[in-house]
Amino acid sequence: MRTLKVETGRPYNIIIENGVLENCGEYIKKVSKAMRVAVISDTNVFPIYGDKIVDSLTKSGYQVCSFTFDAGEKSKNLITVSKIYDFLAENHITRIDLIVALGGGVTGDMAGFAAATYLRGIDFVQIPTSLLAQVDSSVGGKTGVDIGAGKNLVGSFWQPVLVLIDSNTLKTLPQYYFEDGMAEVIKYGCIKDKALFEKLENENAAECIDHIIYNCVAIKRDVVSHDEREKGERALLNFGHTIGHALEKIGGFTNLSHGQAVAIGMCMITKASEKANLTEKGSAKRIEKLCKKYNLPTYSDISKSEIAKAASSDKKTNGSSIKLALLKEIGESYLEKTEISELEKFISK
Repeated sequence: MRTLKVETGRPYNIIIENGVLENCGEYIKKVSKAMRVAVISDTNVFPIYGDKIVDSLTKSGYQVCSFTFDAGEKSKNLITVSKIYDFLAENHITRIDLIVALGGGVTGDMAGFAAATYLRGIDFVQIPTSLLAQVDSSVGGKTGVDIGAGKNLVGSFWQPVLVLIDSNTLKTLPQYYFEDGMAEVIKYGCIKDKALFEKLENENAAECIDHIIYNCVAIKRDVVSHDEREKGERALLNFGHTIGHALEKIGGFTNLSHGQAVAIGMCMITKASEKANLTEKGSAKRIEKLCKKYNLPTYSDISKSEIAKAASSDKKTNGSSIKLALLKEIGESYLEKTEISELEKFISK
């Protein structure tokens, strides 16, 4: 077992251990005095792990109820959250009680947002089952949903009281989902860890996944502890995401997965920054090659003008400008303030 502590306004632990799901109730009991637990999951994950989670929680003395929604980004909206609110009320979930988010990034984001806003905030635990959620979205307290204008435009910073990561869950996932999560892993190598990037180049990630998960979580832990509400350094975690979110929006959140969109975004923004002499030459080719190694796309035929227009409503905009996360070189990143009106010109270089 490996434990990382996140030093935010409300500190919490991230526990990484194979088989932790079977004993989740014991770990949760140490951080929560809840009487009732509402497990929020989707139609893909709950049939696999739901009984195991409910059984462990029940054995630990909790009254447990469960809510499932249709799997996929298309469900990550206020309509689903409203249904979660009704479910919580019907099951008499109170301020001392708890939500457990069991699933991937969509589940964690949405269950976390419900926890942040129901009764003006109740505790929740993240049990991420996808690679993307384990290395990225389950840590740091960003919660939210999509609306027509864009991805994650409605949300809240609401830290979990505990994160339980079990890499055994990755064995039940289709290869597609593993590859999707690898985009976020590659991102961490790009922005903060050259050695991780080189490890991904030279080895098979699946064969050293526990090491990779720990490295990525440790990086995010450090960044979030320094900048909980994204006033500075945390924005570096958005590398590839400005373009990625725009591509997801253009595709109606169905054409590309989050990881696929981020992979394209990393490649496009690095090509542009290289041409502007802001990034070490050859970086974009290395990122493209690594993305291809893990079957991630590197290019979109959507026009740069359409991408720039979609990105203009991104949550990272500030007045007439946006902060772009760029690379000096592989492993070292920085923020570049860019006028929204200049974004199309920049990415068209």
